[in-house]
Amino acid sequence: MRSVLITGCSSGIGLCLALGLKKSGYRVFATARKSNDVEKLKQLGFESHQLDLTSSESIKLAMSEIYSQTDTLYGLIHNGAYGQVGALEDISREVLEAQFQANVFGWHELTNLVLPVMRKNNSGRVIYLSSVLGFVAMPFRGPYNASKFAIEGLVDTLRLELINTNIQLSLIQPGPIDSQFRANAYLAFKDNVNMDNSTYQANYQSMIERLKSSKLATYTLAPESILSCALHALEAPKAKIHYRVTFPTKLFALLKRILPSRILDKILSKAGGGGKR
Repeated sequence: MRSVLITGCSSGIGLCLALGLKKSGYRVFATARKSNDVEKLKQLGFESHQLDLTSSESIKLAMSEIYSQTDTLYGLIHNGAYGQVGALEDISREVLEAQFQANVFGWHELTNLVLPVMRKNNSGRVIYLSSVLGFVAMPFRGPYNASKFAIEGLVDTLRLELINTNIQLSLIQPGPIDSQFRANAYLAFKDNVNMDNSTYQANYQSMIERLKSSKLATYTLAPESILSCALHALEAPKAKIHYRVTFPTKLFALLKRILPSRILDKILSKAGGGGKR
């Protein structure tokens, strides 16, 4: 039974991955940031541990507990993250640092704690949940854009450094997926952005309406679309480097290759709808 560690399993994509991989016969270590979510995961039959990606102490403690239960770890799926929205002019250094602590630095530290075991076995798969916003940017999503661009750069470099091993790295790049992402992004916005004196008040009103709406964005897919990619990345003899999920991701990957940057900028600006989309 192959062991897989998944971060951010409290809901949405992470929970779907945990349930799906367990059903497929994997031994799943399902982690979550909050202790009450860990208890819920245990009630679902998972070996679950609290892991806060913003805390080095939490990461090290979780890995110590997991390695006390298994001496092998075949797979690591980086999923735990959140999206900080807001115009970059309204984003403080501290808010940007917090976004990178959760979405980049925690992932990097966790990878470095897992790689020695994978190197020892000369086997393993590391899967990163990136985004269409990991290779194209959209307005009012600057911190999240930057964090995903950073992940893509780290993975591209690490893949080169591991080229002579049997450890394979994959990036899953979703567009809109049915999850708690928008609700969590709205909470982060309320906590971290002061819109009262912002140049973008009108844009923010449109953005808030979108984030609070229960209406799914066009081309939204269920989280099971991510599960199928993760299973392929874990099981295929040669996993794909990029798994592009949803029509917008595939479209913008094509447009980025063929269009001049200024034309693509106009398309991305219009696609953002001044915060409406």
